[in-house]
Amino acid sequence: MTALEGRYDISEGRRKTLETAAAVEKACLVSCYSSSRDRGRAEESLQELEALAAAAGARVLERILQERPSPDPATFVGRGKAEELRMLVEALALDLIIFDDELSPGQQRNLENGTGCKILDRTQLILDIFSRRARTREGKLQVELAQLNYLLPRLVGKGTMLSRLGGGIGTRGPGETRLEMDRRRIRNRLALLRREIDRVGLHRRQQRSKRQGVPVPVASLVGYTNAGKSTLFNALTQAGALESRQLFSTLDPLLRKVTLPNGLEIVLSDTVGFVRKLPHDIVAAFRATLEEVREADLLLHVVDVSSAHWKEQATAVEEVLEELAVQNKTTIDVYNKADLLHPVARPAGLHGRTAVLVSARTGFGLGELKNLIVSQLESFTTRLELKVPYHHAALLSRLHDQGRIKTRKYENDGILLEVEVPRSAVRSLRDYVVSRLPAPPGRS
Repeated sequence: MTALEGRYDISEGRRKTLETAAAVEKACLVSCYSSSRDRGRAEESLQELEALAAAAGARVLERILQERPSPDPATFVGRGKAEELRMLVEALALDLIIFDDELSPGQQRNLENGTGCKILDRTQLILDIFSRRARTREGKLQVELAQLNYLLPRLVGKGTMLSRLGGGIGTRGPGETRLEMDRRRIRNRLALLRREIDRVGLHRRQQRSKRQGVPVPVASLVGYTNAGKSTLFNALTQAGALESRQLFSTLDPLLRKVTLPNGLEIVLSDTVGFVRKLPHDIVAAFRATLEEVREADLLLHVVDVSSAHWKEQATAVEEVLEELAVQNKTTIDVYNKADLLHPVARPAGLHGRTAVLVSARTGFGLGELKNLIVSQLESFTTRLELKVPYHHAALLSRLHDQGRIKTRKYENDGILLEVEVPRSAVRSLRDYVVSRLPAPPGRS
């Protein structure tokens, strides 16, 4: 039984938490690279895997890098290295071995049998962290969906006799029945989870349609995990959201209003952080949450510029954004943690993009960031002069909700207003428009 399977009582078709015997498990990390030019990238990925292991509550005692042209189909690392891992397990009393790449069911089974130790891959580790971090019902549903999608194909490989569906000696009886029962229960649970997540998605769409009924631009924070998105979110909104140096501290989206220097109100959303080799099942399961990214008018790509690997992290985020089909959305690159740079210097490397250097912790650069947001959302609103008849005075309440009334003048035949409203609202106001007004002087 794998670590992930242990989190499910399949016979009863429900999820339950394991009680761990020890607070900290002793781990060994393993990674392979195909040629010497890839070694540096593999070392960086292994460092990140160590941070992920620490976030899951493990203590790393050993790290192993192996160069081989391609993974061994049976044991991923080859028989000699597998034997070395078995001896390490005995010498260090290891509790688990974590591989930096996804293992096939057969590779995982062979390694567990050969080393006598629990084997996890990067995907399982990330799923475990997500399971620990999920707080809301939505987050828990999405994590469980990803876990079960990962587990289902791995049931088939639990021994040759159990995986056969044909006849023959030793293939009949309760073994086959139990496997089919397990698979059917997981499929039923998956169907239930998808229905529940669809309901969550419907609720989100209803909330979003209400926001669209009172048009307010939405800016969404995206970025690598632990880039400082939640700290920036708090600095801009004063929301008091959880801030942590742990990876994936934010799984559930947060939305708050922010008033910009020009008086425009926007909705700012904080989303789950991304990571290299982010499992596809995670992206698929969190699509309901990540709809906030797809529906946003503006993306704020937060980059931890103090990291030596910030360019690779930024590229990983852009790959996920491409998977979500939002790579062409208007984006501001927010280079965060400027207070950790010596000396403070604007990083180079991303050309042709709007960028700003900030420190969410100290407040450095936040004014410039707000002004950049204003300039990027400039096309969202327009200024109009309206004449509203007194018998249509109820329209004033709508104008307060949809935009801002700058001036008003009471005349004999109605109220003359200078307003700033979303461009999407202009069509519905065309009967009252006296003129379109230019942007005020000095407004960028």
